[in-house]
Amino acid sequence: MANSYPRRPADEAHRLQALRPYQLITSIPNPLFDDLIRLTAMLFNVPIAIVALVEESTVQFRLNVGLPAGTAREPRDESLCSVAILQGDTTVFENLETAPGELAEPGFVQRMNLQFYAGSPLRTASGFPVGVLCVIDRLPRYFGTEEQALLERLSDIVIRLLDLRIQSENTDGSQPGSTLWTTLYDQIEASVNRLGTLAELAKWEESSETDAAVAYRTSTQEEIGRVVDALHEQLTERLH
Repeated sequence: MANSYPRRPADEAHRLQALRPYQLITSIPNPLFDDLIRLTAMLFNVPIAIVALVEESTVQFRLNVGLPAGTAREPRDESLCSVAILQGDTTVFENLETAPGELAEPGFVQRMNLQFYAGSPLRTASGFPVGVLCVIDRLPRYFGTEEQALLERLSDIVIRLLDLRIQSENTDGSQPGSTLWTTLYDQIEASVNRLGTLAELAKWEESSETDAAVAYRTSTQEEIGRVVDALHEQLTERLH
């Protein structure tokens, strides 16, 4: 069945030009970004989270959690991320079994046993979508407006971190932002640990409606807001 989306953005040549600096990043500080992608998967309670760059003919997975070892890229015309960069906001497929006609290659989704996908474009300062931050599940699920807004905030943090990495590499080779990298890493690591603890505590509750369970959910939401706000504030100050 033909998909309902064009396969390429209208301004593809300029988009690929905007993508080039991100392709040339030589050394993403892995502990920081690895923890950020782990945090993303944890926030949405999904097994797979990916930071992908949409290249001319392939989609490169620069960072991921939950994919099989060695999974680095996929053909662009088979990728959900190639659909997501065409949209102005978050692309959501809550049940891929019931909406395969909107995808570039439904057979690929079936082979990978994917049932849920949500992806928010990584947009440059000039507005070009160079990639996607996406979360994926092997079960259908509802994805509300608050979750979409959170994914969009996280995608903004990811592109700002990548911009900061480019900024560092364009200096004299030193890393004047090393203190900032350490600070950001410590914040993300601490948040991952706190959220993990809250999730484990919640498992011990007999019901999701006990006073303790409700308190754990409240604390989780507060932690999510705290870490996202802190990351956004520090990156805004650094890049302006």
